[in-house]
Amino acid sequence: MSARGSHGILPLVARAPAEELQDWLETLNKVLTSGLEVKLLGGLTPEERQAAEVAIVANPDPAELLNLPNLKWVHSLWAGVERLTSELPKDGPAIVRMVDPQMAETMSEAVLAWTLYLHRNMPRYARQQTRKAWLEHTLKLPSERTVTILGLGNLGKTAALRLKANGFNVCGWSRSQKQIDGIETHSGTEGFKTALGKADIAMLLMPLTPDTKGMMDAAALASMPAGASLINFARGPIIDDDALLTALDNGHIDHAVLDVFATEPLHEDHRYWDHPAVTVLPHISAPTIQSTASRIVAGNIAEYMKSGTIPESVDRTRGY
Repeated sequence: MSARGSHGILPLVARAPAEELQDWLETLNKVLTSGLEVKLLGGLTPEERQAAEVAIVANPDPAELLNLPNLKWVHSLWAGVERLTSELPKDGPAIVRMVDPQMAETMSEAVLAWTLYLHRNMPRYARQQTRKAWLEHTLKLPSERTVTILGLGNLGKTAALRLKANGFNVCGWSRSQKQIDGIETHSGTEGFKTALGKADIAMLLMPLTPDTKGMMDAAALASMPAGASLINFARGPIIDDDALLTALDNGHIDHAVLDVFATEPLHEDHRYWDHPAVTVLPHISAPTIQSTASRIVAGNIAEYMKSGTIPESVDRTRGY
């Protein structure tokens, strides 16, 4: 029986705690079209594995997907798909990433919150508290602070507009040129240097690809103004950790808010934990909201069952 039949079984293939998987199963099955059911891969019969054309995935073990020989596409529950693009064969199933407007709003909220954290000198006041130092610092207007958004996809565009609405001077960069009303935008290699050179705060929101891995290296950090700060809500390997630690040690970069790391959880002995100029966050800037994400998945799968149309999938050559 095909997964597009009237009683299609949709495998959920994920590396996640059992409680989280159960939550996803319940939430997805509440919103799916009648006749469809999500099951964990281990609970599928041989016939159901043979029939499955689409799977719902979150950080899946590629070897497990080999148990679905007729898989045509996978729907990721996450926006980030760099592991899928690197681990699944090039001629494997199409990869559909999570594009949820709520995720963009959640990310833009985090972007604004942690930009304000730096803008209002919170790290400095926290350090002063440990010394019991009562000392006021000059406050700039948001319009006197330039935030450079690196990556102008859906998340970056929404974040840029939210910062602009809150009075910040916003500059954006993307690999290819993009236009956003009221936002100064740059592109390409030279544009990257130009955008970084304007950044009082650099906000990383680009996808992890072979081109962006290690992009924030010593040269990129050196191109930022002395005393600038950095927020990474993208992916850890985009930053050269040794280069960033050097820039933090010598004061060229004033502070770094880091939500993502090359290895997660961050190793207990990593210098970031105790560095006075680093705020460590446990990958919480824009978690997938199960209720809204499940409706996106259900809608995309319903359309596929109706028309056979696979939603827009990842360009495997670009990695996003």
